[in-house]
Amino acid sequence: MTATSRDRVRAFLARSHADRVPINYCANGGIDRRLKTHFGLDEHDGEGLRQALGVDFRGIGPRWRGGRLHAELPGVDVDGMWGIRRRWVEHPSGGYHDFCDWPLKEADVAAVAAWAIPDPDGYDYTVIPEQCARLDTYGLHLGGAGLGDICNSTGMLMGMERVYAALAGGDEAWELLVERKLAHDLAVTERSLLAARGRIDFVWMGEDLGSQRGPLCSLAAWRKRLRPWHQRMIDLARGHGAAVMVHSCGASSAFFDDLVEMGVGAIDTLQPDAAGMDADRLKRLWGGRLAFHGGIGTGGIVANGTAAEARAEAERVLATFMPGGGYAFTPAHALQDNTPTENVLAIYAAAHAAGVYRSAA
Repeated sequence: MTATSRDRVRAFLARSHADRVPINYCANGGIDRRLKTHFGLDEHDGEGLRQALGVDFRGIGPRWRGGRLHAELPGVDVDGMWGIRRRWVEHPSGGYHDFCDWPLKEADVAAVAAWAIPDPDGYDYTVIPEQCARLDTYGLHLGGAGLGDICNSTGMLMGMERVYAALAGGDEAWELLVERKLAHDLAVTERSLLAARGRIDFVWMGEDLGSQRGPLCSLAAWRKRLRPWHQRMIDLARGHGAAVMVHSCGASSAFFDDLVEMGVGAIDTLQPDAAGMDADRLKRLWGGRLAFHGGIGTGGIVANGTAAEARAEAERVLATFMPGGGYAFTPAHALQDNTPTENVLAIYAAAHAAGVYRSAA
């Protein structure tokens, strides 16, 4: 009998496998639109594209109904819920919104306390049971790379220079911003888990801990400043019977032993071109303790090679991570707009062909 998507995702989280590796998807707007055109889909039909690619994961969550908390500004894209500011930056393949202005860059404790943050009561949690029922055959998660995230999310408002200075020496205003953001994330996650009534397979949280060359902060600083905050989200999820997957870009493997100790079951992105993040090393050192979600680089062969080269790279990653189970196929980051459409189709074809377990075939 063919496994369901939920069977595949739950086996992955248990470091086992079903009939094939579960498949996930993330892409920037330009390549996403081209893929929808290729499959004859409407530009807004995200569900149709996921079905066409054979994606086994679905994210669910409450609907914000609290309106705009932060005013619009000329020439700047202002996030209405958090007040994060971005500007559109053109590039040869299209463009992207980059963070700018950092409205709390010089903020003191009083300014942080007065900054509008979404109230957990402003969400509609009644939509969650319907989402769970409609998507019941898929692997379901709450959150994503920004849930429980500290450095990036506060850096979007204060600037990364202030964040790293705070990690090194403390900053009362920054710590208050972290506490306020985390209190929001914990409250919304708990109420969502309760509304889902045990149907959530995993909570997806994040914290970018690595650059291309090494960790962004010392292990000692992370243990002192960040680990206690992250532990609260992990404990909440596990207390409701959900597994935990942590997103972390870059060379982040120095933190993996601690994350295992904290109760994390899976790691997302596995950026293959960052130091120490090659598939062979990760599988050999942590394959018995962590499940892996990612590993398909988006800035190398997949973007710049031929379709045949992209497929061969996907097959290589699959062959490394698949033995024994505990692997989910997905790009390490959002597929970029300079990626040829045929290369994306090639890697997903590889996932469906080379991602099958012989014992389940």
